[in-house]
Amino acid sequence: MATTRLMPLHTGKGRDVGTAISDIIDYAENPEKTDYGRLITGYECDSRTADAEFLFSKRQYAALTGRTRGADDVIAYHLRQSFVPGEVTPEEANRIGCELAKRFTNGNHAFIVCTHIDKHHIHNVRPDRAISKAV
Repeated sequence: MATTRLMPLHTGKGRDVGTAISDIIDYAENPEKTDYGRLITGYECDSRTADAEFLFSKRQYAALTGRTRGADDVIAYHLRQSFVPGEVTPEEANRIGCELAKRFTNGNHAFIVCTHIDKHHIHNVRPDRAISKAV
């Protein structure tokens, strides 16, 4: 049975929102972990430009609402889903990760699912943009 952990992401000290988003997406899309990108799926975004799209959404949200983000605000959510060794294939894990993410976000947020195969257990890493796609 898979285990799932949800982690809110913040900018952290010394980083701006763009750097923080790029850092998590770079980690998630690591070619050595994702079979050189084969195990990456984007929803409502292009996985190759997800960092720029997520940052654009944040800026668009700020412009529309007049709300600026504080250092402690959540900039994205990182959902990690780990499977028992031998439980699923990498492709099945990626599909399950996408299904979970769609249900979790009610289809209202763009996200990428990156299935990592560099450990003894297969696991999904799913950063999203914590703003509705309607914005």
